[in-house]
Formats: sequence, C-alpha cells, structure tokens
Amino acid sequence: MVTQAKAAGVTIATAESCTGGMIAAALTDIPGSSAVVDRGFVTYSNGAKMQMLGVKAETLDAKGAVSEDVASEMAEGAVKKAGVSLAVSVTGIAGPGGSEFKPEGRVCFGLARAGRSTVTETVEFGAIGRANVRMAARDHALFLLMRAIS
Repeated sequence: MVTQAKAAGVTIATAESCTGGMIAAALTDIPGSSAVVDRGFVTYSNGAKMQMLGVKAETLDAKGAVSEDVASEMAEGAVKKAGVSLAVSVTGIAGPGGSEFKPEGRVCFGLARAGRSTVTETVEFGAIGRANVRMAARDHALFLLMRAIS
C-alpha cells in the first residue's frame, strides 16, 4: 500500500475512535510509510472529535457518534486539518454493550479525498468481542485505503 500511495503521490491521515490508533499503527508498521503517512487523530471522545476534526455538535446530537454522518465529518476534518489527499475514519461500538438501535459490532467508516465526495459505509461485524471488532474495523479501513489508492 505504501509503495502504491507513494507512486500515486497520495498522503494519508487517519481519524479513529473505536480503533484507538490501530489503523495508524498498522500503516506505520510498514517500512517507508513516513513518505505517505502524515498523522493519525485518535478522537475517542465527542469533545476530541469536535476540537481536533471539526465534527459539529449538531451532528453528534442529531445522529450520535456512531453514524455515517459523524464518520464523514471525521474523515473530511482529517483531510482539512492535516492537509493530506486521503483520510479514513472509523467510529463504532466495539463492545461489550450496544443497544437495540446501535448494536455491538456496528462500525461506521468514512473515506475522504481532497476534491472528491466523501464515501461512507456501515459494517455490522456483530458481537464478536471487543478485540475482534477493533481488528476487523482496522482491517476494513486498510482495505478502504488500498482500494482508494488503486
């Protein structure tokens, strides 16, 4: 992924909530990643999402932190604040817990590219355990980045 991003002139930032930096860590495990990875935002609280990424309080109030709307604003905020060409965001319910309306294992993703429309999606990983949800979310975010670079 790093080789492809470098060849394409792509720079990357991550905006993470439930993964707590796992995506940025996976990216920076790759030798040469400093050529394309600019930074990772770990915005676990709503306050951090607003302060660091510019997520709107109105969006959080209306949709909740685990929503495609918030994932979109997180990814767009990462592109803007970091000045990168590509950002992926993750916000979800790793567990244990959840609710009837937002069950454990629900993770919302955002993929923002400078000058393009932001793409969002929700994946229901299910109640597979906190660690497994976080790893699955990390892997899916890396897949989204790879697909965007290709």
